[in-house]
Amino acid sequence: MADDKDKVDVKAKAEEAPEKADVKADTKAEAAPAEKPKLKLTAEQKKRSKRRSIVEGNLHVHASYNNTIITITEPNGDVIAWASAGGSGFKGARKATPYAAQIAAENAVQKAKIYGLERVHAYVKGVGSGRDQAMRGVTANDIELLSITDITGMPHNGCRKKKRRRV
Repeated sequence: MADDKDKVDVKAKAEEAPEKADVKADTKAEAAPAEKPKLKLTAEQKKRSKRRSIVEGNLHVHASYNNTIITITEPNGDVIAWASAGGSGFKGARKATPYAAQIAAENAVQKAKIYGLERVHAYVKGVGSGRDQAMRGVTANDIELLSITDITGMPHNGCRKKKRRRV
């Protein structure tokens, strides 16, 4: 009840002296300590709070002519970890090499091992030179490959042909 009277008194004072903005600020300041202050979490604490155990997942390898991107997901499709040849320190033409793809796969697997990943189904897409070597990078880190599926896009009939020239 005493708190209610204090609030009424503060409101009365605010009405008496509207030019004083300090009184209105005091009412907000009095209400704030009642709530718990939210602490900012560091990046490491956020990782620990979101950490979950994922034993089986999907490994997506996108091997283009210029780069290789490795993505590891949960079975429902949520991304756990990813890495690319460019992000692994390779620049220019060296990104397209099989060795760069292997290093990128090893980096992605190291990130995913935090979540307890042990087995993956691999889905390979693209025509780049890092396709096979990325698989070797995964198996080198004690991850069991359950299946390998090629999902490279194939044209059914290709693009429409150029119109025939009339003379």
